[in-house]
Amino acid sequence: MRRYFELSRTQTYSLLFAIPLLLLYEAGAAWVSTTSAAPLRNGADVLIRALLATGGLHSTVALTAFLVAVAGVVVLAEWRRKRVREIRAGVFAGMMVESALYALLFGMVVGTATQWVLEGAGMRLAADRGGTMASLPLGEGLVLSLGAGIYEELLFRVLLAGGLFVLFRSGGLPRVRSGVFAALLSALAFSAFHYIGPYGDPWQLQSFTFRFLAGLAFSVLFLLRGFGIAAWTHALYDVFLLLFMAGR
Repeated sequence: MRRYFELSRTQTYSLLFAIPLLLLYEAGAAWVSTTSAAPLRNGADVLIRALLATGGLHSTVALTAFLVAVAGVVVLAEWRRKRVREIRAGVFAGMMVESALYALLFGMVVGTATQWVLEGAGMRLAADRGGTMASLPLGEGLVLSLGAGIYEELLFRVLLAGGLFVLFRSGGLPRVRSGVFAALLSALAFSAFHYIGPYGDPWQLQSFTFRFLAGLAFSVLFLLRGFGIAAWTHALYDVFLLLFMAGR
């Protein structure tokens, strides 16, 4: 068990675990584009595409190849340091089970924490109806859920929180304080992001608080268990929520 947690936390296993999620989302988005009048994309995906388009990456194939190539470079660098010397299929199976368990517990834990915060402010948490995505066809909602897992974790945990941490550290802040500030600011941005764009939800303090605390929880999961498990947990939580709402 100790070896499992060591291996699953490495960048090699984390990135190799995340790549299938990226490919599933891109395949799903391509399928939706054949059945929908307008292309459907996760908002974080659109933002990252806009940033990379300035460097000449305009097509989906080019963007996906670039992300996979970057992951490959990181994996090779870790192998050269001999932190990982073999690939075990059982570790990936364990990571999937772990992600599913976190996803099942996520809503209860974050919802309870949100209720405590709101009760302190004299408010109560309204029932979560799955946001605007719940009004979409189930297939489109599932595709957006996969995109939220891979691209929102990439944008808000890897790029934003990681970038802020480096920025604060370079400014002389202690490591722990830099991590706390980076997590708080990235969680605020993560929550606010859900109210922007054509699929954004109407702003409510209750849902904003829930998503802010969710952003903090994903940051902790990212730091403790790595990008791959954080991305799959996020995606599976959204998928489970949509399936639950569709079954009601």
